[in-house]
Amino acid sequence: QVQLVESGGGLVQAGGSLRLSCAASGRTFSDYAMGWFRQAPGKEREFVAHISRSSGNTYYADSVKGRFTISRDNARNTVYLQMNSLKPEDTAVYYCAARYSGYAHYGYWGQGTQVTVSS
Repeated sequence: QVQLVESGGGLVQAGGSLRLSCAASGRTFSDYAMGWFRQAPGKEREFVAHISRSSGNTYYADSVKGRFTISRDNARNTVYLQMNSLKPEDTAVYYCAARYSGYAHYGYWGQGTQVTVSS
């Protein structure tokens, strides 16, 4: 089992920045690729960003490309999401997720952290 705990959410004005953190425990963190997802009220959960086990590869949703940066610190068992130039449409609950090496799907999810961007 992998336990994931997100933090860093909050209320910010449009144009501002936040950094989300996701602390992992329970298994070898570097065995897992990590992702960030979000779900806005009344909408389906959507992919935000992904980072490979060794940070060699990152992927982003088009809606956040150039504004958000995903990173990880395997020594601290933590993945981050730096969010800049925030927009009201970024308002959502943000979740981190872990995907074990060789698996196609994210098998572990955190409880989420709320991000609210005011206009």
